[in-house]
Amino acid sequence: MAKILIVEDSPVDQLLIKRLLVRPDWVSQIASNGKEALELIGKLRPDIVVTDLQMPVMDGLELVKAVRENDAGLPIVLVTAKGSEQTAVDALRDGATSYSPKSKLSTDLVSTIEQVLEMSRRMRYSHDSEFFPTPKSHAVVLKNDLKLIGPTIENMQSQLPAWSDRDRLQIGMALDEALVNAMHHGNLEVDSTMREGDETNYYELIRVRQGKPPWNDRKVRVEFEFSDQHICIQVSDEGSGFDPATIPDPRTPENLHRVCGRGLFLIRNFMDQVAHNATGNQITMTKLREK
Repeated sequence: MAKILIVEDSPVDQLLIKRLLVRPDWVSQIASNGKEALELIGKLRPDIVVTDLQMPVMDGLELVKAVRENDAGLPIVLVTAKGSEQTAVDALRDGATSYSPKSKLSTDLVSTIEQVLEMSRRMRYSHDSEFFPTPKSHAVVLKNDLKLIGPTIENMQSQLPAWSDRDRLQIGMALDEALVNAMHHGNLEVDSTMREGDETNYYELIRVRQGKPPWNDRKVRVEFEFSDQHICIQVSDEGSGFDPATIPDPRTPENLHRVCGRGLFLIRNFMDQVAHNATGNQITMTKLREK
């Protein structure tokens, strides 16, 4: 049973979010501001926090900072709205895990929470340096199957036992987004903008191309390089690629209102260095260990 703490001062939005999260394996509790949320976190020990940003007493950014000081491994999903863009960017850099646009909550919030909970669950089993010595390098080749992403990330996180929970969670989220992009947008060549409309067509096209050549024959290669102070991850797909110069800066705060482009937005904010190759079918991400 996953325990979800909803932090929202609007009674209308409280009810909306709580209704969206009704599932037999989830239980939710509501706090009206960040201060109240901190008190409930100590009592309830939730598995995830879903928070608005603009609230009285203690806003979402202040809450993220306070949680990170006391429980760096507690994942936080931001609910982003018009007017809170820069605050959301700051909150992600300070340790929030992901976000869901308020205008897309009905179709996006549940899947975002599922993704973050899965990331957090896998991380808990890999925080022991005695059993997971750090290798110098590692590489895997994956089919276009999302079920392979979780074990790949768990294996990667197991190589970072001395890193902070915040770093490991954010690296995991960045790798998850990079692998989904490589499989769906790279190898299967499904345009991410299809998600802005009816997502049914988007996922149907993915399903069809997973079973048809040439798309289903393509693979994703992931290469890791480790040290005590950094991790470098390179994800390559076998798709036709794109011109990286045509991509607008994904860190632009306006992107917080779109589901399309969230992957690159999180990658750019979570990793210290990000680069694409000239043909656009390889991304290299580097993270320096938090001091």
